[in-house]
Amino acid sequence: MIQNERIKSLNDKPIKEGDYVLYWMQASQRSEFNHALEYSIFRANELKKPVVVFLGITNQYPEATARHCRFMLEGLQEVLESLCKRGIRFVVQSVSPEIGVINAARRACLVVVDAGYLKIHRAWRGYAATHLSCPLFRVETDVVIPVETASPKEEYSAATFRPKIHEKLYYFLVPLRKLHPNFSSLHFAFDSLDISDITKCLSELKIGMEKLPPFPFHGGYSRADKLLDMFLSKKIAHYDTLRNDPSNDALSNMSPYLHFGQISPLHIALKVMNRDNSGNQAYLEELIVRRELAINFTHYNSHYDTWEGLHEWSRKTLQEHKKDSRSHVYNMEQMEQGLTEDICWNAAQKEMTISGKMHGYMRMYWGKKILEWTKDPEEAYQNALILNNKYELDGRDPNGYAGVAWCFGKHDRPWFERPIFGKVRYMNIGGLKRKFNVAAYIKKINDLSVEYGL
Repeated sequence: MIQNERIKSLNDKPIKEGDYVLYWMQASQRSEFNHALEYSIFRANELKKPVVVFLGITNQYPEATARHCRFMLEGLQEVLESLCKRGIRFVVQSVSPEIGVINAARRACLVVVDAGYLKIHRAWRGYAATHLSCPLFRVETDVVIPVETASPKEEYSAATFRPKIHEKLYYFLVPLRKLHPNFSSLHFAFDSLDISDITKCLSELKIGMEKLPPFPFHGGYSRADKLLDMFLSKKIAHYDTLRNDPSNDALSNMSPYLHFGQISPLHIALKVMNRDNSGNQAYLEELIVRRELAINFTHYNSHYDTWEGLHEWSRKTLQEHKKDSRSHVYNMEQMEQGLTEDICWNAAQKEMTISGKMHGYMRMYWGKKILEWTKDPEEAYQNALILNNKYELDGRDPNGYAGVAWCFGKHDRPWFERPIFGKVRYMNIGGLKRKFNVAAYIKKINDLSVEYGL
């Protein structure tokens, strides 16, 4: 079942007499639980045509690194294999996606695209909608509730957003039926990148310039689903009590896979709900309410990636305390290399640079300390975004932008005023020590460093 609320027409072009329906895959890089793919198959069967799937990779994507691209290509290898089994041609090209889709759609009856929520994704879709000679339909499949259905405006906090989510949640928490294409498109000839050799592919894309160290996370739906099953069988029962303890391994590790659209949040939610565990409610709060609040932020706030995207009260209070004395001031190079006086912060920075993923609780502390150690709060905000986007596999997405913004007061309320932070929530090492075993966390990261020879 694909609810009408997930589907939006982006132009008023008539359906063409073409050879296939084109699914422009971009944000949702999977063949499982993908509403955009299933809608493409449905329309193709209706028109008695095959489906072709196109994906464009540009080496000009903001802040993308070889590590990000390797993880993505590992996922795309699975997509290629899975689509081939369903008789669907998968075309991957080294081209800016909004240009590539126009060329790929020259013989298409209509085009379907999934929904990324950043400015670059909206710009791509806007350009394509104008320049395509056939209809373009957007289908939201990387949220449980379509963003404009969840709320018609930017939400102030989780407290204002949560009731709106819960009101509509069960209407959208339904399985997606997998369709079979009535016609094969495997015979269609397109120029396509050979993604079987990732190192060679990165070189051809001119993204393989940096050295790729050993790395604990690998991309793809099957890896994501295996991690999810392990989480549900061994961890979720303790999630509500241990999720904010970085010294324990209590997280699902789904965020990198959600970032690249390699697994569906709806698929995750339904699997969680199929098991009776005490951690279900806490996990679904993070997966749906908090994650989709972040998407609400990037969808409705055009300044989500700048200082101006913060609440007015938080910008005002931080500027009022801009000249407050700081016990330490570090530059970007010192922070990037983890050369501060705070060994716990250094461990968090090391965790991120080694694994591509920092524990969520430590990311809050990490961002707060960058604010504390930087003379200008606006500079601190940009530095936090730069580091987060460079090293986090789930950086450069709504969760990443909202997570950094939270450290500076976004989706939070004013607290008691104090130096440097003003009315923005404060965190310190003493609070960490009361929450969890800091020494055990530092040892865990040092062991990780030894394991990967870094």
